[in-house]
Amino acid sequence: MATFIWVPLKKSKDVDLVKPLSKFVTATYSGSDDHTEYIRAVEELDKLRRSALIRTLDKHESSLEIILRYYDQLCAVEPKFPFSENQLCLTFTWSDAFDKGSLFSSSVKLALASLGYEKTCVLFNVAALASQVASEQNLDNDEGLKTAAKYYQLASGAFGHIKDTVLSALNRDPTMDISPEIVGTLSLIMLAQAQEVFFLKATSDRMKAALIAKLANQAADFYGDAFKQCQHKENLPKEAMPILAAKHCIMQANAEFHQSIMAKQKKCFGEEIARLQHAAELVKTVASRYDEYISVKELTDKINRALTVAKKDNDFIYNDRVPEVKDLEHIGKAALVKSTPITPPLSQKFTDLFEKMVPMAVQQSMSIYTQRKAETVNRLVGAMREATNLCNGVLASLNLPAALEDLSGDSIPQSIAEKSRSIVQHGGLQSIEQLIKDLPELLTRNREVLDESLRILDAEEKTDNELRTKFNQRWNRTPSGDLYKPLRAEGTNFRNILDKAVQADQVVRDRYGTHCDMIALLCKSEDELNAAIPSANPTKTLQGSEVVNVLRSLLAKLDEMKKERETLEGEIKAVTFDMSATFLTALAQDGAINEEQLSLAQLDQLYSSYNQRVQASLQTQEELLGQVQTSHQDFSSLKQSNTEANQREEVLKKLASAHDSYIEISNNLREGTKFYNDLTEILLKFQNKCSDIVFARKTERDELLKDLQQSIAQEPSAPSFSVPGYQSAPAPGPTPAPRTVFVSGVSQSARL
Repeated sequence: MATFIWVPLKKSKDVDLVKPLSKFVTATYSGSDDHTEYIRAVEELDKLRRSALIRTLDKHESSLEIILRYYDQLCAVEPKFPFSENQLCLTFTWSDAFDKGSLFSSSVKLALASLGYEKTCVLFNVAALASQVASEQNLDNDEGLKTAAKYYQLASGAFGHIKDTVLSALNRDPTMDISPEIVGTLSLIMLAQAQEVFFLKATSDRMKAALIAKLANQAADFYGDAFKQCQHKENLPKEAMPILAAKHCIMQANAEFHQSIMAKQKKCFGEEIARLQHAAELVKTVASRYDEYISVKELTDKINRALTVAKKDNDFIYNDRVPEVKDLEHIGKAALVKSTPITPPLSQKFTDLFEKMVPMAVQQSMSIYTQRKAETVNRLVGAMREATNLCNGVLASLNLPAALEDLSGDSIPQSIAEKSRSIVQHGGLQSIEQLIKDLPELLTRNREVLDESLRILDAEEKTDNELRTKFNQRWNRTPSGDLYKPLRAEGTNFRNILDKAVQADQVVRDRYGTHCDMIALLCKSEDELNAAIPSANPTKTLQGSEVVNVLRSLLAKLDEMKKERETLEGEIKAVTFDMSATFLTALAQDGAINEEQLSLAQLDQLYSSYNQRVQASLQTQEELLGQVQTSHQDFSSLKQSNTEANQREEVLKKLASAHDSYIEISNNLREGTKFYNDLTEILLKFQNKCSDIVFARKTERDELLKDLQQSIAQEPSAPSFSVPGYQSAPAPGPTPAPRTVFVSGVSQSARL
């Protein structure tokens, strides 16, 4: 009977992946063509988890394939979603694989909002099920031997990977089953068993005795090291240590037995007897100490038969001296096994459910790039708009072009009439007043959403602090105050944005109050407007003069320049470039993205020519305005100066300025309205983020409270005390350990 150690599976509670992941997908990809596909992928991921972790799995390769696929999918999805306690918060609860609990309590559990924790526990189950599948193989045939060796090495690699990564993945103390000490020991046990399987295959294939001896000796070393690591590890089932100790002796005995064959072939008959005697002592030790765990009868009979024959031949024929065991040459070692590296994908059938979704690093880089691009566009467009406003202000101060159209002195200048019609078409005073009236309502709505978001954080943090005060060190989860720092910083930023918006709104209202009367005048009928403008009768000699012609030519050039700016603004806003491919390439090649360097280089390439055109337009305006001001001085000196003319020109200047202010105020108010509406969507997402993390924290809190209550219930209510000897019952004899809690027997045909 050959006994191999296998590991029980960890158990996990069901987790709803669909709701939180779907919310993230909808918030991030709602306008994408792939949105529906991603939602279906989320549902498939949820089904895959249930199949891999919730339903009972058989000890079969098909079951292992399901867990491998889920582990591969976790590795693939990890960089594509912002899994963390303060973003996309999913709490995973797992039980300790080796802690079976008691009559009054359940097994040890740990709940963490960490995908790294989920990956670690799933990988533990990969290793555990691999050990179970290996232990179920029929080692009487070549296929069974190969399969067992394959899965023991996979189990060893998976346990070893956990040992190297668990502390960084969890950032807190794990349950004992996945602690570095335990999984390190399990990794070595699995490697020893894989080596034993290779020994069995070499024996079955009747390979040379020298190689078989080295394989057995290496397996004995592995088992010996595993036995040493098992010491002082009470969490492992008690069957582990005696089995490892027995296997260490058995493999040593096998090594000595096959090395004795080599000695006989070399006609070293004394060495043959010494090795067989040592092998007999080893199996005798196993039979006397560990017989309830493992049988060595077949191996003992084989060694004793060989020893009887060897002694008889030596006594009657060879008379070779039998050396001491310590004087025997050391048997060599041959390690044919190694832990399988854990490099996803581990499943041969794996396909990424979220193959089209870019990693979070790319998403974040794209978000920053988009912001940089918007800043570049706003800078160029803003420079042109600011220059245009300056140009309009200068012309309004000079009463141009109205002064050139008003040479008669008693009719409405054409440009003023057009400005009046423009304001009426835009809705006049009523349009602006309605926009001004709407702003406070939009502001209040945004403040209410922000206040509610922070209120639910405050309420949960208060509860967490109260429980921390009540349970002290037992309340061993991340404090809500620490966890919510990024969210509170985000909330403070939103508060500052709203405060600045309120100040900007007041500036717009003040400007409206300054120009309100003149805007109202421009909204009147043509007759009323004409009546409100003072009359003047300057000489008509200016009509057709060279000065007037020069001014008109310069104003025409300025108008043409403004139209070119409108076209240029449209071109700048229309520039598009998909940086995702660039970021993906950088991530694949370097493992990281230098977003700033890549973005600035691309933006320079996209907008350098537009920047030159904007600068040229600004330079042209500066030159034209200088010429306009010079020509206007000549024009003013030719005009007849009188009080009526000055009054008329002053009113016309105010009307022109009122029109420009109306257009700018309208644009500002519409942009403000859009800003508040867009901010509402952002704040609602922020509120959802706060609600999600508070819900996850509540779930985690309830789990922790439940575990604490069970733990407290198990504590003794009074100090221990001694019972008088006469009241004590006689101590029962030792109870034999069960054979199948942690180990699985696999029948062999005369292997050991």
